Amino acid sequence: MTRILAYTNQISSAPGGSIQVKVSCDGLDHYDARLIRVIQGDVNPSGPGYREEVVDLEFGGPFSGRFQPIHAGSYGIAEGAPPLNMGKSFSMQALIWPTLPGHGPQTILSYEDPDSSAGFRLYLDTAGTLAFQVTDSQGDSDSISTGSTLFAQRWYLASGEFDVKSRTLTVIQVPLVSTPNVHDRAKDSKDVTIGTFEAKPDAVIMIAAKSGSVHPAVEHFNGRIEAPKLFARLLDDYEKVNPGTAKSRDLIAAWDFSVDISTDRISDVSDNQLDGRLVNLPARGVTGHLWNGDEHCWKKNFDHYAAIHFHDDDLYDCEWETDIEVKLPDNLKSGVYAVHLQSGSEEYYTPFAVRPPRGTRSAPVAFILPTASYMAYANNRIGIDVPETEIVTGRLVQINPIDLFMQTHPEIGLSFYDVHNDGSGVYYSSRLRPIVQMQPKQIGHLGGVGSNLWQFNADTHILGWLEQLEQPFDVITDEDLENEGDQVLDGYKAVITGTHPEYYSVGMLDSLQSYLNAGGRLMYLGGNGFYWRVSFHPTLPGVIECRKSEDGIRVYPPPPGEFYASFTGEYTGLWRRNGRAPNELVGIGMVSQGFDCSSPFILTEASRDPRASFIFKGVEGPVVGDYGLSGGGAAGLELDATNHAWGTPPNTLVLATSERHSDLYLMTPEDMDDPAPGLGGTEAEIIRAEMVFFETPKGGAVFSTGSIAWCGSLSHANYSNDVARITGNVLKRFLDPTPFPVM
Repeated sequence: MTRILAYTNQISSAPGGSIQVKVSCDGLDHYDARLIRVIQGDVNPSGPGYREEVVDLEFGGPFSGRFQPIHAGSYGIAEGAPPLNMGKSFSMQALIWPTLPGHGPQTILSYEDPDSSAGFRLYLDTAGTLAFQVTDSQGDSDSISTGSTLFAQRWYLASGEFDVKSRTLTVIQVPLVSTPNVHDRAKDSKDVTIGTFEAKPDAVIMIAAKSGSVHPAVEHFNGRIEAPKLFARLLDDYEKVNPGTAKSRDLIAAWDFSVDISTDRISDVSDNQLDGRLVNLPARGVTGHLWNGDEHCWKKNFDHYAAIHFHDDDLYDCEWETDIEVKLPDNLKSGVYAVHLQSGSEEYYTPFAVRPPRGTRSAPVAFILPTASYMAYANNRIGIDVPETEIVTGRLVQINPIDLFMQTHPEIGLSFYDVHNDGSGVYYSSRLRPIVQMQPKQIGHLGGVGSNLWQFNADTHILGWLEQLEQPFDVITDEDLENEGDQVLDGYKAVITGTHPEYYSVGMLDSLQSYLNAGGRLMYLGGNGFYWRVSFHPTLPGVIECRKSEDGIRVYPPPPGEFYASFTGEYTGLWRRNGRAPNELVGIGMVSQGFDCSSPFILTEASRDPRASFIFKGVEGPVVGDYGLSGGGAAGLELDATNHAWGTPPNTLVLATSERHSDLYLMTPEDMDDPAPGLGGTEAEIIRAEMVFFETPKGGAVFSTGSIAWCGSLSHANYSNDVARITGNVLKRFLDPTPFPVM
């Protein structure tokens, strides 16, 4: 059972900085805390052994445990609305596209006095029919529903009103497209028997939720809402059935979601200017009721993207209070650290990077911690909610305590490998929440037989290898690359990637390319790198967006018209479809994946090329890496290979290639133009990893392994093996300032 959770406000900090740790305990009175440096996170008894280094830093404590809740679910909120009362007629209207009608009450628009809870709301009831409710100052409520269930993923004009003269409530739902024998256009009215209310100034208006007593928002709407409006009058019959025709007379508020799409603001275009904010990042840049396929980029026709898609499981920032503030010592060396929280047998690690101060470096080597990819996989349910996991891994899934925790705590949020409760894709992922898999000691599901590590913990194999070499190195994160550009890499003799740097922004890619253009040396020690394009939010920290458009290995496709990022307006999807295939940067690109067993590399004739002689010093060959903690070999899990059509430089040497992959290894869908038999690992030539080397301008070079499993072989035989020797030879030469010659 996981009874301690935590996260930090930052993913990296320089020595002398501070890290805020936000902690929640479930039934634990006290816990201890200490700062550790992560050296080797693999707990496999067949591996090098778990290693951490305790930093001599007094934290105080023990600390009192307290529970801090997670309030998942997105909504909009506008405060300071003018007072309304039941002495005057009023009405609400919105365009809606529900996705889970009948799955509990779901609020569309609510107006509430924060003191008395008096107010009114337009919502879907438990039966999935449109309803309108009024609550008086004494807390008594009355409501009316159409009695006709709405269909999912169908646009409706929804209206509710209170007529002061007749003291009646009326609700009406109008489908925007009439369909024969589908009877979902409905209207009903009833007399009101409750008392009165007089809302005070500063009433709260909520969109896609209503205020709750324990949680700030409850009864979240699932689906799209467009053009919500509030009037201090009744709508006429024409306005009730024709979207966009309601006049501005006695208009209290009218939110236009086509404005400020890249922000978390919602703009009221009425004279009252009741602008609000969005909570927990509902999806923007999504198609509205006017979208007809003429335009696919929201920046070119805002009116067609005037909707917001809300979900009851959206989560951006847990907004927990800080429990521990860690002041990092001024002399703390760069590395991957974690605050280790422990109470008896319960423990939790919350990692972050200590990077060198801005504009400086403390070592000749930089290791890029792929934190964007960690966010992409954050709290994924691959082992418990994806039925084909056992099929693609070729073995039974071993459920661990983290899996069980996520199964019972869906509120911790989703990854890009999950779908929302309504089946729609996940566009955003944040680190401002506990990421329970981003810890040392954690075991994954796609890491192959052996240690079965994935993402963060798999990358500690690199940290352990550098430690074994006694090689000084700095650690920088993807966010550092994004925020500081190529300056953060300036001056490093060599840069090392993680095992799986799959998710990259244009800023990150530009930084690496600039580093190489200036003569830098890059060691790409993984596979499936630089694959998906992501965007960082321009103002909100710690969150990325990824829309897996067109093609690629993915859990879901974005619907038509939603291939452009809401954060930036950039086209999304695979980097190779954006004109920057990874082959151009590192010589190779993703070709296959399989998660059962890994294979060895076989050296090629090119491995004897004089240009590559330094790489294989002390290596006998021809077989390299027929061992390892990630599937039993150095070539496995996700494989990259050359492709000159996608930009592999013509001077690239293919030093080694893998073979003997199982038929659980399959081609990537973007390469499978015509699905046919014979495309498994034992049959298709494309299913291979290729180890490559090539020189770059100004004396630089690139070495790429083409395999996620490569680093799982580094520690074999106490680091005395061909994989470690090859990787060490490359690093040694890359640290040599002698320019690589042009031959």
